[in-house]
Amino acid sequence: MKSPATAIVRILEMAPCIAEPYEIEDGHMSIVIAFIGKRGSVVAGDMREIILQGNSPESDQFEEELYSGRIVSDEAMLGRARELGVQLGIRDTKKKVREREDVLIGEISDFERGILRKRRLYITTGRFVLVEVEGHKITLLQQGEASRFVVLGNEITQQIAQDCITRRWKGGGFAEAILLIHEIMKTISRRTASVSKEYTLVRTIATVDIDTLIEQDRKAAR
Repeated sequence: MKSPATAIVRILEMAPCIAEPYEIEDGHMSIVIAFIGKRGSVVAGDMREIILQGNSPESDQFEEELYSGRIVSDEAMLGRARELGVQLGIRDTKKKVREREDVLIGEISDFERGILRKRRLYITTGRFVLVEVEGHKITLLQQGEASRFVVLGNEITQQIAQDCITRRWKGGGFAEAILLIHEIMKTISRRTASVSKEYTLVRTIATVDIDTLIEQDRKAAR
């Protein structure tokens, strides 16, 4: 059975027609959401980083409750951690999206069983590439073109994002996509404590060569 903390990458077409999801197991992630359009692209990410000390049945139970959406507020999250005796660290300072050489980048990290993995989304106008970074290795996971949304997140955050897009997206343009992403980020922060209320959003109307930047990162990782 899939863990509630499973990281899911879901591609949503403009129609919106939902493509088959690409799933990555054992991800402890929050939310990064992008829109890849023909006239511009945008990506937003929350700033929360949650760190659990050690592995135990209580930690597993806490994660199941948090990432399935049963824990809504920060107060409830801290209280439940105390009840279960779970050592919890929370930081709301992690920037998961940025712009680099006119390419938008969204990235979420996962430290599981002593292994650090990153899911990194490279975005330009009209195109995106998703890779996994583990140590010196960069692996292509997914790539695609306009027009679509891409959502990286845990079970509850991707579920809320998918629901908002399905209900609210009527096939608008770049400006409408930005407004919808703002709405999604605010909605998610009200419904789960796994994300921060603050978020970062960056946009571009540039069309650049993503592959060149990825190759630079491959060489730098060696």
